[in-house]
Amino acid sequence: MTKNLYAGNKILLVEDEESLAVGLEYNLTEEGYKVTWANDGKKALDFFKITEFDLIILDIMLPYYDGFEVAKQIREKSPEIPILMLTARTHVNDKVHGLAIGADDYMTKPFHLQELLLRVKGMLKRKMWYKEVTTSQPIFRFGENEINFESLQATAKGQVFLLTAHEAMVLKYLIQNKGKIISRKELLEKVWNITSEIETRTVDNFIVRLRKYFEPDPAKPVFIKSIRSAGYMFNDAA
Repeated sequence: MTKNLYAGNKILLVEDEESLAVGLEYNLTEEGYKVTWANDGKKALDFFKITEFDLIILDIMLPYYDGFEVAKQIREKSPEIPILMLTARTHVNDKVHGLAIGADDYMTKPFHLQELLLRVKGMLKRKMWYKEVTTSQPIFRFGENEINFESLQATAKGQVFLLTAHEAMVLKYLIQNKGKIISRKELLEKVWNITSEIETRTVDNFIVRLRKYFEPDPAKPVFIKSIRSAGYMFNDAA
């Protein structure tokens, strides 16, 4: 068996369905992760206050506080921690809402265990990649914008605000590949670790938000340009 490079990472599992939670806790522990299980939103937030976790697996339909509220409160305290949402809801609006408030990935029930384990590993890998590339260039300026990739704080159009970890990762990847055309497929694979073509709307939604933040006129982007039928390209010389 190949050694899991991320063994020892702490995972907060938030799931009120006991049979599913017990199975997930067992399999994650077998992979070498240290798992803490919370069966409602209130316990999840209590655990989060006293322990530093590396990743959160979060159901949406929970007692006390639902997953959206839990994710929102966690994001206010820790913008960089990866959050994987699990839900029986299949409506695309739920997915978009989850991603908008800061979830990094989203899986609908029922799901394949191996796919979940691969996504967890991919999210931890991206977290490590982001930490490494951020260390060499924590602050980046373009136009009248400034991004601190360590704190996720951004300054644009006279406003100071926080990016979600995934917004920062998308922007960081585009900046790293300045002047190159980056396809949606590449962004999905490198930033989300997803290969499915159906997920391209996810990329487009993130690009729309980044343009809204940083472009002088989002309808006529000068920094994050669309290349017809090919993808996107970052250029800081507006």
